Amino acid sequence: MKKRFVYAAAMALSALTAAGAAHAAWPERAITVVVPFPAGGGTDTFARPLAQQLGQQLGQSVVVDNRGGAGGTLGAGVAARAAPDGYTFFMGGAHHVVAPSIYKKLTYDIQKDFTPVALLAQPPQIIVVNPKNLPVNSVKELLEKAKASPGTINFGSAGMGSTHHLAGELFALKTGIQLTHVPYQGAGPMLSGLITGQVDVAFDGLGSSASHIRAGSIRPLAVAAAERSPSFPDVPTAAEAGVPDYEVSTWYAMWAPAGTPADIVEKMSAEIVKALNAPKVKELWASNGSATPNLTGAKFGEFVDAEIDRWAVVVKEAGVPPQ
Repeated sequence: MKKRFVYAAAMALSALTAAGAAHAAWPERAITVVVPFPAGGGTDTFARPLAQQLGQQLGQSVVVDNRGGAGGTLGAGVAARAAPDGYTFFMGGAHHVVAPSIYKKLTYDIQKDFTPVALLAQPPQIIVVNPKNLPVNSVKELLEKAKASPGTINFGSAGMGSTHHLAGELFALKTGIQLTHVPYQGAGPMLSGLITGQVDVAFDGLGSSASHIRAGSIRPLAVAAAERSPSFPDVPTAAEAGVPDYEVSTWYAMWAPAGTPADIVEKMSAEIVKALNAPKVKELWASNGSATPNLTGAKFGEFVDAEIDRWAVVVKEAGVPPQ
């Protein structure tokens, strides 16, 4: 019996050693990052440059797989069901802490089915308008028009329950106006709708709106942050524009499917921190209005929990119907 126990223990130790050696060699093939929105949206603004940088560091391809639909929840479900082997990660964000309060039949649980890896970017949201549809130059003028004709001004979002949607609802609550919500299948289609005049206003992440603002196709009215963006120093904060305590960030982050080996998660976290501090990445993040975050692992998980609680209150107060 003693010999049998010693043999079993040796076999178990051998298996653990083999597993550790296998993990030490990670990655040995391409890694897929599931992005739950169509290509060309705000998530892609950060996902693709980061994937390229990580690929260079890891010596393997990091492939972005766009799986849009249902406010980012379809792609999240795909990622949650992926094998937890360290070769599939999920790049979601602020939309996914709103979803539990909006969608009653999610196919995943962001707190149980994923392991938090790292916060990637945190660009503030910005209030932008189509200058032809809505020729206003300030939040004050926007509010005047909205109050003169309640419900006639519409705003686009990346989908029901997205941060674009809830940011618009929160803005309406704080200012006492009525806006008509027009959901799209992602931030990219929403921006196209704003630029072509299908919608009047958007509450978008600065990262995806920045190039269109510079091109003059959309007009910024205010940034939803405590301080002005260094990228657009002439754009006032919401508080400066007359809407105090209106701060919203369209943040992006990385998760792994639950059960992914801890050493792989830790290594990916370390590689992300390294990538975010690469000069070209830092420069790109800054140009899109985002600082370089440093929030990983359990601390990032605590941030996610707090955001879920915060947006649940907004959903309830705005009377957003469940989906």
